[in-house]
Amino acid sequence: MAKYKLKNHRGAKKRFKITGTGKILRMKGPRSHLRRRKSARVRNLFDTMVPLAPADKKRVQRGLPYAE
Repeated sequence: MAKYKLKNHRGAKKRFKITGTGKILRMKGPRSHLRRRKSARVRNLFDTMVPLAPADKKRVQRGLPYAE
């Protein structure tokens, strides 16, 4: 019986980053639309990656089988 490689979910691969310790990072919400009128502090907050919620970790890891 042949072993087949699983494919990464291309959307998940673009949206999430796996750290060396195994944490999953994501970008914050509305980053592009109507951004000019927001304050500089808010715009800078959108540019930082934040850890993924533990409740979502299992679902994201299923889309990235070779991430860890």
